[in-house]
Amino acid sequence: MKKLSILGSTGSIGVSTLEIVAAHPDRFQVIALTAGKNLELLASQIRQFSPRIAAVASEADVPRLKELCDGLKVEILGGVQGLVTAATADETEMVVAAIVGAAGLVPTAAAIRAGKDIALANKETLVTAGHIFMEMVDAEGVKLYPVDSEHSAVFQSMEGHRRQDISRIILTASGGPFLNTAMEQLAGVTVHDALNHPNWSMGRKITIDSATMMNKGLEVIEAHWLFNTPMEKIAVNIHPQSIIHSMVEYVDGCVMAQLGMPDMKAPIAYALSYPERITSGIKPLDLTELNGLTFFKPDLEKFRCLALAYQSITAGQSMPAVMNAANEIAVEAFLDGRIPFMQISRVIESTMQAHPAHKISSIEEVLEADTWGRRTAASICRGLTN
Repeated sequence: MKKLSILGSTGSIGVSTLEIVAAHPDRFQVIALTAGKNLELLASQIRQFSPRIAAVASEADVPRLKELCDGLKVEILGGVQGLVTAATADETEMVVAAIVGAAGLVPTAAAIRAGKDIALANKETLVTAGHIFMEMVDAEGVKLYPVDSEHSAVFQSMEGHRRQDISRIILTASGGPFLNTAMEQLAGVTVHDALNHPNWSMGRKITIDSATMMNKGLEVIEAHWLFNTPMEKIAVNIHPQSIIHSMVEYVDGCVMAQLGMPDMKAPIAYALSYPERITSGIKPLDLTELNGLTFFKPDLEKFRCLALAYQSITAGQSMPAVMNAANEIAVEAFLDGRIPFMQISRVIESTMQAHPAHKISSIEEVLEADTWGRRTAASICRGLTN
């Protein structure tokens, strides 16, 4: 029986994780759940899975959650310290880190320091502080399992092979809803258009990141740290069918790939049960039903955010944290109707241009860079709307 703390239980990854837990009650027990604003769903999850601890991001929401959980045996906490307590609960063996954005940094770091294995779905952890987190993972001797479908595919394609024999990592990308949209038409994109992903069901922020291809840029940086691979050995291929989730090319010219239907429950199940495999509830892949699999290189002019992600890791130091912060602010501004779609990349680029990259050596310094990036990007967004 593996005991879990799930950070971000009401998001798409958290909900899928709990579906797997519910399907395998003999294998998993939920010790702690955390959420942002969706208190009603969190309360429902508490009733179903009976965690010992539940935490919400804002302390102001604690009274309401207590009201919703009246009569239930659960310790309800709030704020960053509440998230940390949930992530470091004594009984917990594995933490599913699924909080979206930089908000996941502190509780994930605390879980690692507490010796918990990590099922990592939070890209920003490695994007903003990759060297710090990987050093912590090594120092504490914990296991880190990727939950992103692309990184899980790479992880699976490396199984049984020597790392020194790897020639390239090839991350696949669907291209999002605007793959076949002419660049000049993107200026009129609406929020509804951008949230209409052709293959995947994800949260709003991640879906917008997919539309701009920033999602893939973040994944490139994550792969750089996760697999200790130079950026020049990490390629991105557009693969509209989303059947091959990523590939690893070896020095002998052979390519190993992981295939499956586009459903996050498969990589989640693999991370939870590794090295075993368990049923995930997804439809098996039938290759005879496919009309073909296609691949091509991304247009870095059209998908400017992907190019900016490469630039940020080349600059290194504090720049990826600033780039990520600017992206979160720009996406929020687009979703709120304050800036048009094509301004997302421009806000990020302007923020990066204003930032002199500097060395960071602690989570606190990462958060300082994140705060600077948010403040600067917010100011740029206000200038665009005035």
